[in-house]
Amino acid sequence: MKQTRYILLLLLSIIVIACANPGAGPDGGPYDEHPPYIVDMSPKLGQPNAKEMKVRIVFNENIKVENPTEKVTISPPQTITPTIKFSGKKISVELHDSLLPNTTYTIDFSDAIEDNNEGNPLGQFTYYFSTGEQVDTLEVSGNILDASNLEPIKGMLVGLYADTVDSAFTTRGFERLGRTDAQGRFSIKGVTPGNYRLYAVNDQDNNFYFSQKGEMLAFYDKLIVPSCYPDVRQDTLWRDTITYDTILNVPFTHFVPDDIVLMAFLEDGQSRHFLKTERKTPEVFTTFFTAPSTHVPTIKGLNFDATDAFVENRTKGNDTIQYWLRDTLLMQQDTLRFVYAYEMTDDSTGMNVIREDTLEVVPRKTMKKIREEQEKEFEKWEKAQEKRRKRGETVEEKMPPKFLPIGGRRSAMISPVQNVPIEFEEPLLRFDTAAIRLLLSTSDSTNVEVPFRLIPDAHDIRNFKIMGEWRPGQNYEVHIDSAAVVGLSGRHTDKLKFRFSIGTDENYGSVFFLLPDAPETAVVQLLKDDKKVVAQVPLQDQRADFFYVEPGEYYARLFDDRNGNGVWDTGEFATLKQPEATYYFPEAFTVRANWDAEITWKLNVVSLLKQKPEPLRKAKTNDKEKQTARQRNLEREKNK
Repeated sequence: MKQTRYILLLLLSIIVIACANPGAGPDGGPYDEHPPYIVDMSPKLGQPNAKEMKVRIVFNENIKVENPTEKVTISPPQTITPTIKFSGKKISVELHDSLLPNTTYTIDFSDAIEDNNEGNPLGQFTYYFSTGEQVDTLEVSGNILDASNLEPIKGMLVGLYADTVDSAFTTRGFERLGRTDAQGRFSIKGVTPGNYRLYAVNDQDNNFYFSQKGEMLAFYDKLIVPSCYPDVRQDTLWRDTITYDTILNVPFTHFVPDDIVLMAFLEDGQSRHFLKTERKTPEVFTTFFTAPSTHVPTIKGLNFDATDAFVENRTKGNDTIQYWLRDTLLMQQDTLRFVYAYEMTDDSTGMNVIREDTLEVVPRKTMKKIREEQEKEFEKWEKAQEKRRKRGETVEEKMPPKFLPIGGRRSAMISPVQNVPIEFEEPLLRFDTAAIRLLLSTSDSTNVEVPFRLIPDAHDIRNFKIMGEWRPGQNYEVHIDSAAVVGLSGRHTDKLKFRFSIGTDENYGSVFFLLPDAPETAVVQLLKDDKKVVAQVPLQDQRADFFYVEPGEYYARLFDDRNGNGVWDTGEFATLKQPEATYYFPEAFTVRANWDAEITWKLNVVSLLKQKPEPLRKAKTNDKEKQTARQRNLEREKNK
């Protein structure tokens, strides 16, 4: 009896301890690292003379298909969208187009198939069968990058034509095709031996060829001749989750070409359509278009006289136009009705035509609302003056005027190669340059007036820059007299004075790129990020020199400026013109104050696929953010 009681007490104590320390119990074992595998297929993989319109694939465990419409590609392309279903351990794909005779069909699942629990992907799996005696097994693979910034492009269709005439790409669908994944990688399988042309298109209308300007495209300059040869690759066998056992040499069939890089681009002359009008305040309204044009729109007033009624502020390509009203009486008119004649693209012909629309623009804030706000502000000012009067304080005889603000990002210190920006809220009626003075502070604390130039901004009539012959290490002042500038609304500027200094060599660094294999027409850009170009210089004697660079971390990009216009230019399929080539320096680099950095940059040492620095990439190296089972098991082993 005592022995039984002792055993019971012992068991009870064990249970209590276990309950008090739940972490000491079993953890369920390691996570499943193994992807699902196929146990049955109908028709069989690689089956010739297949007649089935429905494919069935069975796995050893429950599976799921991730984004089948994006990741699953069927070749030859199907006019009627196939039906893809999955449930439990099965996948079914039903084709609705009639099967072509003597043709190899491929269903490329990419990495869409995963087990249902841990999400282990099956990998790059392609199912194939043939309606004839011959099963074609050749492959063509590579990558697609955005030509302007080397960004991988996901979801582009890539296809082959046995007909090597370039017009095939603009008249009929691909004969065989694949689709790019998140890293821009594509593979076209089931290819018959022969010569082919290779193209790619961001197929917006699902017709499997290039048919409209808004579609991104790419083309390969050379004929593709698919082939294969026996090769060997190395595979790793793991003893456990953290220790590898053996590295094996595994024979396989190597299909080539497998290293094609296509540069995708949008052609100039994109479809131009009217987007909208916007009138936030009575004095100005803005029109927006989808694409640039050399044509300047015209206005014919219906309830007002549009003759000399506006000051126009247009972007370079006339895709955004501000119309500032000259007449204050016209501003009082809440609704402006007019016929707007502008250039647009006729979608049926692809040609640009002049279209006329009747438009009405109404301000979000009417003149009535503005006057009400002004009256309230005046009443508030009067009450404030009355309170000052009662306290015996000095009062203002009239309400201070609303001055025209003077803006611009002015720094306390600028480099010897910078200009001083001056910006205004509205176009100007008068700018008295005689009322602006630039003063140099001398060693005896006196100011000496020095010459300067006032340069209008090429892209915005409201902005200007002050250019002077700056002396490094010296201090300057800008004086702007009251009423020196009068805006379109009649407001004038208040008196303004601001100071700045010119930096010296000790405040900045320099970067000198040596580019032995760069084209003579290259332009090199200094970047803070992929969108912010700090400076750019043309190549001279295989060098690109940047002076007076603020300390910090930078990147560099180069493009082959073939036409010498100083900007990157896209391609054109009709003339088989490729876009201007782009390269990135593959690493970030640091600019230090009072330091010269000399960097040798060889354009082709690093593959185009790997040139763009990781911090600048939109598509990161790992497409999937979720942690793999192997990574979770590694953490599990560490925490034991």
